[in-house]
Amino acid sequence: MKTETLVFDVKGHKINFISYVEEGSADRDAVLIFPGGGYEHLSTEREGDAVARAYLEEGLNAFIVHYAVGSEYTYPSHLIDASYAILYLKKNAEKYGINKDRIFTVGFSAGGHLSGSMAILHKDPEVLSALGIEKGENKPCGSVLAYPVVSARVNTHGGSFARLAGKPFTEITDEERQRLSLEENVDADSAPLFIWHTSEDQAVPVIGSLRLAEAYYSIGRHFSLHVYPYGPHGIALANAETSSGNPDWIQPLADGWVKDSVKWMKSLKSY
Repeated sequence: MKTETLVFDVKGHKINFISYVEEGSADRDAVLIFPGGGYEHLSTEREGDAVARAYLEEGLNAFIVHYAVGSEYTYPSHLIDASYAILYLKKNAEKYGINKDRIFTVGFSAGGHLSGSMAILHKDPEVLSALGIEKGENKPCGSVLAYPVVSARVNTHGGSFARLAGKPFTEITDEERQRLSLEENVDADSAPLFIWHTSEDQAVPVIGSLRLAEAYYSIGRHFSLHVYPYGPHGIALANAETSSGNPDWIQPLADGWVKDSVKWMKSLKSY
């Protein structure tokens, strides 16, 4: 395994880009990972390095994006960061031993919102203009959403949307809620989704994932939805490696989600 950390300057701020690549690999599928943290900080220890290694063990090359967080970075700053990262990967696919047409995004909590945004909001005119690209150039092959923040219409984490909008959640306008809510922007250009959540999640309730799956179902878009019965928010790999000593974060019914997501990715060859 070879690791490398690069720093990119994206529209006046810096993001870290960390690669986990199997040396000598060629034409592999790739995952671009967005840790969670409510768009306020990044949970890189539990939702970054460990996740990248898990995907590497499954035969994929993995890349972590430390996108901009904090109150000064409002939408679509994070989507521009993520789009820049996928464009960089596509341009450097041979260097990293990956297939430029087989890049997936994986995100947790607020990072799940960002992963879903890549699938659904990739054609935002502001993003395309900022990067000087055409529609579709920054679209992933598919996106994995782990206990994601989804909707500004229901209680799926007001703090994340407050930071995206740059104002208190109660002051977000109806137009802004529509723009930021993933389930309200699903259309024929939306990339396939693999969504997983736990029904016990209180911090980011599962209702958002259910509504997003319903939106995909209603127009016949491809998705895979997994709702596990046990576990609080933030269980990451759901095993001892990412439990930080908390037994509630070890959930045997959920700890196979990485393998399941890879099987799902492979199934998209014929999609």
